[in-house]
Amino acid sequence: MNVSAPFITRPVATTLLTGGLALAGLVAFRLLPVSPLPQVEFPTISVSAGLPGASPETMATSVAAPLERQFGRIAGVTEMTSTSYLGATSIVLQFDLSRNIDGAARDVQAAINAARSYLPPDLPGNPTYRKVNPADAPILILALTSDTMSKGQMYDAASTILQQKLSQVKGVGQVFVGGSSLPAVRVELNPSALNKYGIGLEDVRAALAATNVKRPKGQLGGGGWTWEIQTNDQLRRAAAEYTPLIIAYRAGAAVGLADVASVQDSVEDLRAAGLVDGKPAVLLVVFRQPAANIIETVDRVRGQVTQLAAAIPTAIRLSVVLDRTTTIRASLRDVELTLLVSVLLVILVVFAFLRSVRATLIASVAVPMSLIGTFGVMYLLGYSLDNLSLMALTISTGFVVDDAIVVLENITRHVEAGVPARRAALLGAKEIGFTVLSMSLSLVAVFIPILLMGGIVGRLFREFAVTLSAAILISLVVSLTTTPMMCGGLLHPEHSAAHGRLYAASGRLFEWMVRGYDVSLSWALRHHRSMLLLTLATVGVNGYLFARVPKGFFPQQDTGRLVGFIRADQTTSFQSMQEKMAVIVRIVRADPAVDTVTAVTGGGFGARNSGFMFVALKPLAERPSADQVVARLRPALSRVPGANLFLVPVQDVRVGGRQSSGTYQYTLQSDDLDALRLWTTRLQNALMTVPQLADVTSDQETRGLQAMVVIDRPTASRMGITPDMIDQTLGNAFGQQVVSTIYTERNQYRVVMEVDPRYAQGPEALKDVYVATPKGTVPLAAVARYDYSNAPLSVNHQGQFASSTISFNLPVGVPLSEAAAAINEMSARIGVPATVYGSFQGTARSFQTTLARQPWLILAAILTMYLVLGILYESTVHPLTILSTLPSAGLGALLALMAFKAEFTVIALIAVFLLIGLVKKNAILMVDFALDAERAGRAPPDAIYEACLLRFRPIMMTTMAALLGALPLVLRRGDGAELRQPLGIAIV
Repeated sequence: MNVSAPFITRPVATTLLTGGLALAGLVAFRLLPVSPLPQVEFPTISVSAGLPGASPETMATSVAAPLERQFGRIAGVTEMTSTSYLGATSIVLQFDLSRNIDGAARDVQAAINAARSYLPPDLPGNPTYRKVNPADAPILILALTSDTMSKGQMYDAASTILQQKLSQVKGVGQVFVGGSSLPAVRVELNPSALNKYGIGLEDVRAALAATNVKRPKGQLGGGGWTWEIQTNDQLRRAAAEYTPLIIAYRAGAAVGLADVASVQDSVEDLRAAGLVDGKPAVLLVVFRQPAANIIETVDRVRGQVTQLAAAIPTAIRLSVVLDRTTTIRASLRDVELTLLVSVLLVILVVFAFLRSVRATLIASVAVPMSLIGTFGVMYLLGYSLDNLSLMALTISTGFVVDDAIVVLENITRHVEAGVPARRAALLGAKEIGFTVLSMSLSLVAVFIPILLMGGIVGRLFREFAVTLSAAILISLVVSLTTTPMMCGGLLHPEHSAAHGRLYAASGRLFEWMVRGYDVSLSWALRHHRSMLLLTLATVGVNGYLFARVPKGFFPQQDTGRLVGFIRADQTTSFQSMQEKMAVIVRIVRADPAVDTVTAVTGGGFGARNSGFMFVALKPLAERPSADQVVARLRPALSRVPGANLFLVPVQDVRVGGRQSSGTYQYTLQSDDLDALRLWTTRLQNALMTVPQLADVTSDQETRGLQAMVVIDRPTASRMGITPDMIDQTLGNAFGQQVVSTIYTERNQYRVVMEVDPRYAQGPEALKDVYVATPKGTVPLAAVARYDYSNAPLSVNHQGQFASSTISFNLPVGVPLSEAAAAINEMSARIGVPATVYGSFQGTARSFQTTLARQPWLILAAILTMYLVLGILYESTVHPLTILSTLPSAGLGALLALMAFKAEFTVIALIAVFLLIGLVKKNAILMVDFALDAERAGRAPPDAIYEACLLRFRPIMMTTMAALLGALPLVLRRGDGAELRQPLGIAIV
């Protein structure tokens, strides 16, 4: 049966069908979304709860623990981590890939409602959740600066107007506002004046709360008229309105608020600061929802920036200081250019071998038709134009032309023998049809194990595999329809003869290669046992090299963006933290590779001794790699006294929801909290000496200073003082207590009360604190003593159990496999007990899982190939013959990766799958012809000898097409090249 015959005999219909395929693909191309990688991410939800003034341990036990118990009952939770620090708790829930994030969000809300009765009654508000992964880097950062307006006023505009509008943009998961806080009226009390008048802190709080209220008053009506009742019970946002308030009466005289406090217009939280290139600023940090398209989301936000800028005071400048999509767009432009170069090189290969413009045109049509048709399939499947799908199309240029080359070369051979073009097309297509079908189907079969891979890696490369498979299948259709039809119309004997004479005149090098191959082939056929031993030895060498080659997860990407985690000494005050952050910003800005630096501390961004930095690098052509920039900055940053900055290049692939100071994490857990803290410190100190690791740090911070108020309960009881009264007094004094709310049309503002900071410089301030009782004020020192100790700045849980996470980065040139082995070795060397369990988390855990599966995936691909070939050839022996070509290809790939000092990553694993498909296509070309010759009566050695020489030209053409199609992936040095290079290296 000749499948191609109807298409050869009906050229107009075939041409119109081909044109329709191209038109549909071009339309789909314009509709395809653009993204850095396939939109596959774990559904992740972040839950936040706040209790101002509560210690980290209080937050962990009274807020985090009840919530975690309820969250632990939700189906599909794969990872649950929490961090509790002063006044706040953050819980991150990561779900299985199969869970819908909206359904997961409903379960989370139900769990929060169920936990509400177990949470502290004074919790100011219910815990809230966001569909966002806090471990992700922000997609956009906007900065507000002004020469005339205060940071509080800028924060008000950001929080009241901009944050609300940006949060409504489709794809935006969360918008953090940092660098300051909302305007507020601050009442800063003088403890000495309060003590002189015998007024307690609770008295001041109650007076402020009572004199600034807003309650419903009702209305009056009758006689056809209605009057609304209103009073001046609500004071406005001006300190001048609060200064004359009467707090109490002493000896018949009024005691005003101004007598015991300083009242000023300020902000809710004084412990928050933000910098943009060293200048004070308020920041809007935009995060996307999991699986939202980054570029589309950023475009939507940018589309509103002009409108938003018009909605805030003109004295405030609104600017974009970091845009994560800049390098993503550059990377996609670069890979599109790489694709075009690959197509051109493949076409040149065809011309170099056939030396005929008409023949080259016929083969060249298959490449764009296959690629354009694939765009239509991608659109129907909901795929995007991203690094992986475009990389699949780039690689496919060398594969999709193979079928056309094989068909064209076979038809050309008949034309050169004098057969008329139409008949040669019918005859050649019939002879080669099954071969082409076997090549394509067996190549697609290689990707079946990828389609069955689980986890984030399987989902990521599913799009790669399907895109490449679609291109191959479309090329199969084009090669069996359009290619023979064009051959029947364009090839003519005289052109072929001219082509043959031209080829004979200029193809001496090729003839020399054929003669050399003839000699070596004859020797190999005479020494088949030696060749078999050589093949077996090659298999052994493959296993040895696979064990030795450095291994990694994904190639370290240079996205042009760095995230920095500032960690100061655990005893650092906020004022000192501000100074250290400013010094670190100056150091980073001084590097010639840095474009902009944004930093923020306080205001909900971690513990009091921490800060975050976001760095945008200059274009790749103007700087070294991001890893080299980080390595260059390390010595200067290490000289900052009392603070460290850990810089991490932003990656498109980051697994896990844990926010840490390094790219990779190793977590310790134990039921014994003391043992956990002891061995975390020991292991961290030991790992800091390991050369395979860099920027080693942990989230265990247990050396914060603590002033412990030890209540003498019998004495306190005798004086009518309860622990609750003492806690209220301390909170009113030092907790930035919110005592009243000011309601306005657009937002709500606070009245904040605390002791004047001049009287709260250290633990000695506790001696001036008095507790109000019905009988008068009592010095706190009369019912309590003060102890000094250390306290944790944060408490971390994983899966409801206490945990400590050691974070680390990799020095330039060190693979993740070596780093993981070094951690395991050091853990065993220092004798970490069995009661303290250590495991890799996030990206490192996914790496270990993928590493364990790699040999089985390769074996599955080979087995799948064997099954498909066995079915196609109805033989159990011929598939082994075809697959005997694999060891030499694997050897070449591993040696190439080692020569280029490239790690065996997931990308290289995909290259191995492609190699399996590529080299077996060459074997199929020979074996198919040999089987036909054997059926015609030739002896097996003669049949394969003739097949090898006859198929030498198409094998060289397809091999060179695949090689040159992958060559631009190796040579291109643009944005995103590090993701594509391992694939090109292994294939070439």
